[in-house]
Amino acid sequence: MTVNQRPFRADHVGSLLRPEHLKQARQDYQNQIIDAQALKQVEDEAIIHIIEKQLEIGLHSITDGEFRRSWWHFDFLENLNGVEGYTSERGLEFEGIETRNHNVKVVDKVTFNPNHPHFEHFKFLHEKVDGRATSKVSIPSPNQLFHPNILNETIYPDIQVFAHDVAQAYRESLLKFYELGARYIQLDDVYWANLTSGTQKTRGRDRTEAEKEAARELAYQVVNEAVQDLPDDLLITTHICRGNYQSTWAISGGYEPVAPYLFKENLGGFFLEYDDERSGDFEPLRFFPQNQSAAVLGLFTSKNGDLEDKSTILKRIEEAQKYIPLEQICLSPQCGFASTEEGNKLTEEAQWKKLAYVVAIANEVFGTAK
Repeated sequence: MTVNQRPFRADHVGSLLRPEHLKQARQDYQNQIIDAQALKQVEDEAIIHIIEKQLEIGLHSITDGEFRRSWWHFDFLENLNGVEGYTSERGLEFEGIETRNHNVKVVDKVTFNPNHPHFEHFKFLHEKVDGRATSKVSIPSPNQLFHPNILNETIYPDIQVFAHDVAQAYRESLLKFYELGARYIQLDDVYWANLTSGTQKTRGRDRTEAEKEAARELAYQVVNEAVQDLPDDLLITTHICRGNYQSTWAISGGYEPVAPYLFKENLGGFFLEYDDERSGDFEPLRFFPQNQSAAVLGLFTSKNGDLEDKSTILKRIEEAQKYIPLEQICLSPQCGFASTEEGNKLTEEAQWKKLAYVVAIANEVFGTAK
């Protein structure tokens, strides 16, 4: 594992709080007050600003904050061929809150879309970063298409055929990002967190133990097929999320049930939520691949602006070293700050202070944030 094949010592998941004027511009566009070009200009200016802010606080992975998206996942998924967005009867359930009504469904064979809008989004980011740091892409994991309410058995009676098509569509997408200059791509994945708790339902009922095991096996196999035979200098990581909507969460459960499967994914890094007791302890890291990947410990919460006690952070890093060496550890917030455009309940100032704090502690622990 080299520095070019792992995340940065101080890294971040990618989404950032949308400024109010950007939220207003998106609302004005939906209400047909401004046109697409006017919205794009507002987005462009806002993205240029946050690129400079990320560089200013010492980050080496630079994202566009997902400023052109409404959701962290749906915007990408519904632009794959064969996947369609729709207004659902209900939103997604979080702790004490429900999201807007939206979801995606498989309506045809899933294939790569060479005109996917995220390619143009990345081109803009990469051009504006201009070699000063690494332009980072964050997209949902292919596993997000395996939630039971998305699967379409009429089109795909054989889930293995579905898995192959999804993996191939992703592989071609990853190669397209690479062609455009991407060298760091992150796959955001809530599906694994559902499998940790063991409570994910299939058509309204709990999965059997055999179904859970089959789902865990298929999950890592889909990702591995998607990332096979990619260029050596392309870093692919994943972020395992337990839900992040207006500072609330959706899922609890430690990594123990899924660790033997999850850590079979052939990736350069795993962003792991460890900001509170919902994530469990570090013991599942005994399954972590030795000297082949990096564990990005999400010890800092993105759900509020309070800065964590430094001595507690240092102690937890020490605890993690019972299972993985310091060389394989990186640091980040546990999630993004705005998985949807609503964003978490903290100020932009607090967001930047939190990220700068991660950089400062990484510099202290590792001697570098890079």
